[in-house]
Amino acid sequence: MDIEAEIRSFISEEQYGQLLLFFQQNASFMKEDYQETFYFDGEQDLRIQKNDFFAKVWLKKGKLHDDHREEIEIRFDRSDFEKLEQLFLSMGLRVGIKWFRKRLEFKWDDATVCLDFTRGYGYIIELEKMCSDHDKEQEVEKLKQKLASLGIAATPKAEFEARFKYYKENWRELVKE
Repeated sequence: MDIEAEIRSFISEEQYGQLLLFFQQNASFMKEDYQETFYFDGEQDLRIQKNDFFAKVWLKKGKLHDDHREEIEIRFDRSDFEKLEQLFLSMGLRVGIKWFRKRLEFKWDDATVCLDFTRGYGYIIELEKMCSDHDKEQEVEKLKQKLASLGIAATPKAEFEARFKYYKENWRELVKE
């Protein structure tokens, strides 16, 4: 059960507010979290994150924005985040992106729903479920149906890739307050 099946979509601020009300009434609130994530440049999707609860390093196999990817994650104490950064910088890796996100997480039926606001990037809804490699395609289809039941169309991968590329090239300016 180490495959993350997920479907996501960009949403407007107005949709974010409407979805927040819906999930407050129809799902179980899990947590609110503030996350700082650093993506390292390189062949692999390697990241470190400090959130309200812990720090972690993780690798997502496959391509960015795939519907399902294997994840390898190791958690650390929050106070170790700077050490993680220094470790990877010392190995010659460069931080390609810094990501600053407020996340609200809900359990809706058997799916995890995240309502995100990422500074400089926008509002996103993400539905995800951990599953086996055998069930990944079926679970992605179920998540797509759940998203559609909310009146939200999944954002095409090409749009995610274009917006991510733009953010990667401009994040330093986009996150200025």
